[in-house]
Amino acid sequence: MTDILPQPDCSLKAVCEPLERCCLDQLEESGSKRPPNTGARLWGRVRSKLLRQKLDPQTVETKNWHTDVIEMNGIKVEFSMKFTSRDMSLKRTPSKKQTGVFGVKISVVTKRERSKVPYIVRQCVEEVEKRGIEEVGIYRISGVATDIQALKAVFDANNKDILLMLSDMDINAIAGTLKLYFRELPEPLLTDRLYPAFMEGIALSDPAAKENCMMHLLRTLPDPNLITFLFLLEHLKRVAEKEPINKMSLHNLATVFGPTLLRPSEVESKAHLTSAADIWSHDVMAQVQVLLYYLQHPPISFAELKRNTLYFSTDV
Repeated sequence: MTDILPQPDCSLKAVCEPLERCCLDQLEESGSKRPPNTGARLWGRVRSKLLRQKLDPQTVETKNWHTDVIEMNGIKVEFSMKFTSRDMSLKRTPSKKQTGVFGVKISVVTKRERSKVPYIVRQCVEEVEKRGIEEVGIYRISGVATDIQALKAVFDANNKDILLMLSDMDINAIAGTLKLYFRELPEPLLTDRLYPAFMEGIALSDPAAKENCMMHLLRTLPDPNLITFLFLLEHLKRVAEKEPINKMSLHNLATVFGPTLLRPSEVESKAHLTSAADIWSHDVMAQVQVLLYYLQHPPISFAELKRNTLYFSTDV
């Protein structure tokens, strides 16, 4: 028997390949004919088992690890699963050290770097546009967790080999590193303070009122947050232009990034929490719609937004 321990964020390909190798080795030793796609079929069984456990109410309610084993053609996959609430899995914990980039306020990072957009954002975006913009499922398919953690460590240490490492790294790991950076900001890119206003603005039915509100909210963001958001927005639009190839529409991208860039503070969540499932479902749909609104909007200029701020102040 061979034990394969899949990482939580591994892609299907990353897990199937070692399963296939192990299967081939086992069958060659025994002189048996190798069944086709054993690794993929075995991992398909694992995924089905995980999904059934995830949907089981008893599994959701318990805080204990559930262990299971699945075997096929001499390969044994042993895995453990434990349910973690969304509040815990997406909880933002500020970094205690302010020398890195992950978990550090975006204003601190841009000031230290003397840049308008954090270096990690610029480099990941550049690499994705260079060789990953036509990758099927870019930003949706997870990179290997160990690769993402390696990139995180390199960016945090400001290692001189960052560019070399990026050029050699799997593109899904680079996309995953960018998502992780935004997810680990001490507060969402669109800020805790403005979250209720974004929720109210996207719910407006009058198009003109919604336009005024949504643009005003952007103008209210701190400059580093706004500039970085606009930079990311244009990048995601360019990714969506390749939808016939990469299968990532504006809506798909909004679904991936919306809950990362915009989510309620812990105080906001607790104040309005009635049912964990209801609040999660309602919030996520609204978060996706906010980002989708900006993605579908004509190009937004930082300079134009700031000019409108002056006019707005003068009129008042």
